[in-house]
Amino acid sequence: MKKKILGAAALILGMLPLGQALAEYPERPIRMVIPFAAGGPADLVGREFATLLGQKLGQTVVVVNLGGGHGVPALNQVLGQDADGYTLLMPASGNMTVPSKVMQDKDVLALLAPISLLTKSPHVLVTSAKLPVKTTQELIDYAKAHPGKVNFGSAGVGGVAHLGMELFKSQAKVDVVHVPYRGTSQVITDLAAGQVHALFSSMPSLKPMIDQGTVTALAMSAPSSGSYTSTLPVITETLPGMEYTTWYGLFAKAGTPAEIVEKLNQAVVDTLKDPELNKKFDPQGVEFVSSSPQELADLVRKDTAKWTKLIEEADIQID
Repeated sequence: MKKKILGAAALILGMLPLGQALAEYPERPIRMVIPFAAGGPADLVGREFATLLGQKLGQTVVVVNLGGGHGVPALNQVLGQDADGYTLLMPASGNMTVPSKVMQDKDVLALLAPISLLTKSPHVLVTSAKLPVKTTQELIDYAKAHPGKVNFGSAGVGGVAHLGMELFKSQAKVDVVHVPYRGTSQVITDLAAGQVHALFSSMPSLKPMIDQGTVTALAMSAPSSGSYTSTLPVITETLPGMEYTTWYGLFAKAGTPAEIVEKLNQAVVDTLKDPELNKKFDPQGVEFVSSSPQELADLVRKDTAKWTKLIEEADIQID
């Protein structure tokens, strides 16, 4: 009996360091990897969020930009670290839900532990001001009158902007051409110049051009509560069923202790309540929305199924 008591005591004492570590987390700065270059919409949102999250956690959250490769290099950066909550990933929805050749046999939810949704925003459908259209219906009519002559730009094959265009093409039954770029900035420049006719993208990257009048905002890909975006029509008013949103989420490496995931989730929930954060990004149509880890996992599965089906039906080849 005495040996059993001593054994139990030793077991309890052996567990104390882990419990203490969890209680003191975080004890050092946290790295948050963003799979996009500095200066883009994801980076702008991520840096503002990281500053406020760090204040909630009492440690600096350092942003690391690692773009390209459909987000795989950024993912590998996180997977190469310990599952201790000190290296996080802030991907966009496309990074997590659009299957590529590199990731088609991998389940991201087996590799990553969801923490919380951060934002949920629709795309805006825009056209060059040089195109003689002001509404979604006028764009459809123009495309039908000029089959194969209207093009849609995107930041690359398989991105959500590209898939939004494919969904539009399918729903509207129009013959339009996809023109892939290697990033958002150049496609927007060419959109304003009239070399690109139309584009689905996030409001933060488009609003300066919309305000200048070089780009015309036609509609949102889903309802939006933003002070500016809520005044725009929703595409479903013209094309029922044509609806999707983009989002950013926060993930840790799979195997991160549940207590750390829970602590991070609560910190995110508290951070996203900041009125100044919402006020700053409201004009750009960015809506900050937290979630439980399970809700984020469910969203990943739902969007993955939707985009996978579209990719197969349109026979899109993604590297």
